Amino acid sequence: MSSELITISPIDGREVVCRPYATESQIARTLQIAQGAQMQWRDADLAERARLLGAAVDHVLAAKQDIAQAITVQMGRPARHAPSEVDGFAERARHMIAIAPDALRPVAAAPGTEHDRFIRREPLGVTLTIAPWNYPLLTAVNSIVPALMAGNAVVLKHSDQTPLCAELLHQAFAHAGLPDGLFSYVHADHDTTQRLVRAPAVRFVSFTGSVRGGRAVEESACGRFIGVGLELGGNDAAYVRGDADIEAAVESLVDGAFFNAGQSCCGIQRIYVARRLYDAFVEQAADLTNRYVLGDPRLAETTLGPVVRRSAASSVRDVVADALGMGARNAADPAYFPAARDDTAYVAPAVLTGVDHTMRVMREECFGPVVGVMPVDGDDDAVALINDSDYGLTAAIYTRDRDAAVTIGQQVHAGTIFMNRCDYLDPGLAWTGVKDSGRGVSLSWLGYEQLTQPKSFHLRAV
Repeated sequence: MSSELITISPIDGREVVCRPYATESQIARTLQIAQGAQMQWRDADLAERARLLGAAVDHVLAAKQDIAQAITVQMGRPARHAPSEVDGFAERARHMIAIAPDALRPVAAAPGTEHDRFIRREPLGVTLTIAPWNYPLLTAVNSIVPALMAGNAVVLKHSDQTPLCAELLHQAFAHAGLPDGLFSYVHADHDTTQRLVRAPAVRFVSFTGSVRGGRAVEESACGRFIGVGLELGGNDAAYVRGDADIEAAVESLVDGAFFNAGQSCCGIQRIYVARRLYDAFVEQAADLTNRYVLGDPRLAETTLGPVVRRSAASSVRDVVADALGMGARNAADPAYFPAARDDTAYVAPAVLTGVDHTMRVMREECFGPVVGVMPVDGDDDAVALINDSDYGLTAAIYTRDRDAAVTIGQQVHAGTIFMNRCDYLDPGLAWTGVKDSGRGVSLSWLGYEQLTQPKSFHLRAV
């Protein structure tokens, strides 16, 4: 196992970051300092926590260009898109700060006795956030800010692909004046991360990543009796109903499938279209796809960058080849994407037709610019196909009928149901998944529950 973290940019295959992994003694010291800072922080007034964290968000926004450039260089997102992640970080953070007084307010017990009874929400202690590379800020903020607002300390372990994001976030929070060690980061390999999960000082783990990674976290936490929040991705589906606005659906779903080179846990990978709209949908989706510009993400004209690494590109190509070998057809024209070559991380987007649920593209998380499109004969057919999946993060329904969207959504096995949009997180709603998409809740007032410990008070006057 290497003693160094090395980040290779998917843009051109060059090394862009090299850092030593934290030693066992450094990690022990980080946790010790975090525990001390948390004991001080838990007694801080909620308004003071909000003031300092609000200042931290301001510092993150002030560093927008540096953070955006780091995202582009490390994981390949087009420069025209990267700054919006910083804005999204700020939006979610400010929302979670604003709702904290209500979310953390003591809960009065139901009337029934003359005794004074209530439930307080107390911090857990030190929490560990394990964040992925695909949305390095937007995944991390979901647990970092509410954990801190609730009175916890946070240790961030970021992906080896995006270590600069951890460093830049830490720098911004430190400039805001948070107590030393309250928010810290470590660069750690897989074995060390598993030991971190087992560390007695860690009282909660928030993990965003693969199903395999989620299982490793659960196994490491087994027997510790601590909370574990797991957001594990998906193979998300959309249904274009017969009454949908087809032009709006195409625009939304093509973006939902290909934004960030398809590397989104809630990106669209399966589309089911009412049969009477199917041909028109495919034609328009292919036309819009062919207008993407695949290339160097540092260039202003690029709208589609590389996937995260060459090995990932190879895996995506295998999924497409598997479908084509089983009779599928690519409605997009590869000739429009000369940058896509087998020896690079650049992958041409694919709109696959003639697909079915025997193909990997309709069953596995591909994590690339690939989408399968199938015709369906009505709502029941669509619901059955959407639910025929090991995943259940989000599902999108395109229709002019709100009642139909709610009725269909109630039958779909997913954590979030969208109507006429996709691939979005609303911080006012619970972010959660079912089946292999994970367990636990982040965002909304419900997101505070797993980051706090209820303590009941039953006060009887003498």
